Amino acid sequence: MLKNWSCILCLALLFLFLGTSCNREPPKNTAGQQPPIRLDRLQQLPPSPDHPGPQTLRVGVGAILSQQGTAQSYQLLIDTLGRRMGKPAILVQRKTYQELNDLLARDMVDIGFICTGAYIEGLHENTMSLLVVPQINGRTTYQSFIIVPAASGITRIDQLRGQTFAFTDPLSNTGYHYPLTLLQSMGQQPEDFFGRTIFTYSHDRSIAAVMDGIANGASIDSQVYEFTAKRNSLISQQTRIIHESKDFGIPPVVIPVSIDPEEREQLKQILLSLHLDPEGEKALAELGVDRFIEPDSRLYER
Repeated sequence: MLKNWSCILCLALLFLFLGTSCNREPPKNTAGQQPPIRLDRLQQLPPSPDHPGPQTLRVGVGAILSQQGTAQSYQLLIDTLGRRMGKPAILVQRKTYQELNDLLARDMVDIGFICTGAYIEGLHENTMSLLVVPQINGRTTYQSFIIVPAASGITRIDQLRGQTFAFTDPLSNTGYHYPLTLLQSMGQQPEDFFGRTIFTYSHDRSIAAVMDGIANGASIDSQVYEFTAKRNSLISQQTRIIHESKDFGIPPVVIPVSIDPEEREQLKQILLSLHLDPEGEKALAELGVDRFIEPDSRLYER
């Protein structure tokens, strides 16, 4: 059933741009507990070549959405960037946030659309820098939502004790780091509080896990949830938000620290001006983005 709902959600996410600092390691289970389930047996798209040549723009996109949804949503933007840079552009995808961070650290991609948590990790390791940030519905912030099945009767975080909970990725801000911090503020750890934890590796799969009854709760990127719920009424009918976090800096667009300064400036100016013409506006609309703007680094301070 999860696969069926994931397909439905991927179709709803065609117009979405989004995503989330996180601990490096996923929750560890104590003796006697069942280990975390990782939904990682899904078929990946063929990996893009790591060395396509200097005349290719390599665009890395984090797994905020499932790979099918990412490919569909970002293709127009990638094509537009390639035309304006004067060279072919390719999409580089990996299953986890850490894998894309590693590609950025090794200069295997030229530009990355990543989650907030992944950026903070890269910032601490001095492997990437901010380029621009998206503005969505006039905002450059987002939240973490804790959702549960609408019919469950759960209304508070403490009622999830002993239940199955869906995390997104170990580097996800809204999908892992925030709920971990929330539990710690309650004097709890995931391995002690939940009966079982799941890593879904995308926010749409986490929503699907709750809708299909695989998870009793999940921590979700607020913009993913709101966007999809507007386009698929079943999401709001079958799930319910029981907790909203404070605001966080929106998932940014980054570049490797070693990028050529001229290329950096060219990419930046292209993104900042996309909203000024019909082609750029269409690419932005596919992602649900108003425009790209100069970043405010203070939003990512920890």
